[in-house]
Amino acid sequence: MIRKTIWASILFAAYVLQACGQAHQRNKNWLEDIEKLEKQMVVLNNQQNDIPLKALNTKNIASINLGFDHASIFDSLLNKYDVVRSFSSFNNDLNAIQDDLNFYNQVIVTLTDSALYNSDNLNFIKSIQKKKKLVIALFGNGSSLPLLNDVEAPIVWNSERSTIAASLSAQVIFGGREITNKLTQDYSAKYTKGSGYNIPAIRLAYSVPEEVGLNSNDFSEIDKIVQQAITERATPGAVVLVAQKGKVIFNKAYGKHTYESDDLVKTDDIYDLASVTKITATTIAAMKLFEEGKFKLSDSISQYIKRTKGTDKANITIKDILLHQAGFIPYIPFYKDLKPTDFQRDSSENYSVKVADSFFLKNNYYKDVMWKRMLEAPLRTPGKYVYSDLSMYYMKEVVEGITGEKLPLYLEDNFYKPLGMKSTLFNPRNKFEKKRIVPTELDGYFRNILVWGYVHDQGAAMAGGVAGHAGLFSDATDLATISQMLLNKGSYGDVVYFKPQTVELFTSKQSDISRRGLGFDRWDQDKTKKYPSEFASSQTYGHTGYTGTCLWIDPARELIYIFLSNRVYPKVTNKILELNTRSRIQDVIYKAIEKQNNKTD
Repeated sequence: MIRKTIWASILFAAYVLQACGQAHQRNKNWLEDIEKLEKQMVVLNNQQNDIPLKALNTKNIASINLGFDHASIFDSLLNKYDVVRSFSSFNNDLNAIQDDLNFYNQVIVTLTDSALYNSDNLNFIKSIQKKKKLVIALFGNGSSLPLLNDVEAPIVWNSERSTIAASLSAQVIFGGREITNKLTQDYSAKYTKGSGYNIPAIRLAYSVPEEVGLNSNDFSEIDKIVQQAITERATPGAVVLVAQKGKVIFNKAYGKHTYESDDLVKTDDIYDLASVTKITATTIAAMKLFEEGKFKLSDSISQYIKRTKGTDKANITIKDILLHQAGFIPYIPFYKDLKPTDFQRDSSENYSVKVADSFFLKNNYYKDVMWKRMLEAPLRTPGKYVYSDLSMYYMKEVVEGITGEKLPLYLEDNFYKPLGMKSTLFNPRNKFEKKRIVPTELDGYFRNILVWGYVHDQGAAMAGGVAGHAGLFSDATDLATISQMLLNKGSYGDVVYFKPQTVELFTSKQSDISRRGLGFDRWDQDKTKKYPSEFASSQTYGHTGYTGTCLWIDPARELIYIFLSNRVYPKVTNKILELNTRSRIQDVIYKAIEKQNNKTD
C-alpha cells in the first residue's frame, strides 16, 4: 500500500510538471500570437481621441455583437475595465436593440468583414453613430473597410477573427495595450496607406507571466500552497492575483465558497476585505483631502469631530491616528453591550439598521451607544504603537466631517467609478446577488446566522455596514486597478488622482517606533519576521485583512500581489496563519522574478 501511494505521488508530480511545461509552452505560443497581432492591428478615425475610453464615471457602455464568433471573449475582457452590457443580433432584432440602447451613451459594436456586407448591419451602425458615442471593433481581412467611409466613429481593426484578436481589441479600446501601427496599403480614398492612430497604454493589460519575462512553471507552487490551505481547512477557497509591470500575469480561483457548497470560486467573486478597507477606502479618502489642503497631519481631531472636545481624545493628531499611535485600545466588542430591546428580527420605523438577514438594529445606535463607548474608552498607550480599529472609526468621521458626504458616496464619486471599479462597495447585498458574494462566518455568538454579504466585523455591521476600518467588499480585478493607480504614483486611465509626492508620503515609513506608513502597513525591517515576505523590498506597502485577505504593492519590482479568502468560515481559526499561506505565495512570486533576473544578469 505504501509503495502504491508513493508511486501514485510520483505519477501525480510528473503529471503536474508535464502540465506546467505545457502551460509554459502554450503561453509562449500565445505570446507570439499576441505580438504578431499587435503589429498588425490598426486604429482608424480616432481624431477625437475617443480611444482609449476615458471618463468611465460618465459612461453607460453597451457592447453589440453583429456576428463575431468570439464576442464572449471580447465582452469578458471589456468587463475587466468597466460594467459593459452585452447584446447580440442573434437573440434580438436590431430595432429592439436600438430601443434598449436608450439607456447607454457609449456603444461598442463588434462584427466581421462579411457582416458589414449586410445592409441592415451597416445601416444600424450609421444610425447609432448619430445618437451615441460609438466604437467599432472590426475583425477580418479589411476588404469591407470602404463600406465604412461614411463612418466617423473610431475603428479598431484586427485582421484575424480569433480569440486572441478578441482579447487584444478589447484591451486596446480601454488602453490596456499600446498600438502604433498604420495601414500598409490603400483600402479606399479615406483609409489609405499610412493611416492609423497611436493608442497609449493607460490601464492594466491581461496577460501571462511570459510577457514580463517570467516562466509559468515557476508559479506552479502557488497551486500547491492554496490546495494545502483548502485541504487542511484553513479556507474553503481563495483567489490569487499577481500583476507586474502593468500587466495582470496570474489570476486564479481555487476551491469553493464553503466546504459544503457546490459553488466554485470564480476570479470575479466578491470578498469581505476586512482591514484592507483601511487603505482602499478611508486612507485614500484622507490622502485626497490632505492633498487638497483640507487638513494637516498635525491637526487635532477635535477640529473635525466636535464631540471629542472636553475628552482625552481632543488633542489627538490625525498623524497619530493614521500611525496607530493615538493610544486607543485595540478594539471594543460592541455586540456584547446589546440588550434585547436594541434589535429586532424584522425591520420597522425605529429599527432600520440592517446588520444581517433578519437582524435590525435600533436607529442611531451607532451614534448614541457606540460613539459614547469610544469616547469613554481610556487612552492606554499614547505615543506608542498599538494597532487599533478605533483609529479608523475616528478617521472616517474626520473624512465625513470635512466632505459633508457619507464615505461610500465620496469614494464612489472620486475613485471607484472613475477607476472602473465595478465590484467595490459597502453592503454588497444591496446591489449583487448572493451567489456572487463569498460567505464569511457561521456566526453563532452574535447574529446567529451565516454572515453572507454583510460585513463580518461586528462593530462595522452595527454601524450599518460602513466603518473606516472594515466593511468594504471587492474582487481581485478591482483591487488590482486601485493598486496600479497607487503603483503609478497616483495616475491611472489618463486621470490624476494624487500627486506622486502624496502617494510617497502616505506609503513610506513615517514612524520612529513602528514600520507603519500613514494608514498603510509596510515591510518590516526586522528580517526575522519575514513580513510580508522574506523577499519583499523595503519599499513594499499594503495591508492584510482579518477575513483572510491581503494586498501588497512593491514599487521596486513594479509588483502587485492580492490574496482573497474567507478563512473565517465556518468559524474563526488561525490555520491560514499557521500555514503562512499568504506569505509563502508571495515568496513564490519573488523567487520567480529573481530566477529570471539572475538569468538576464
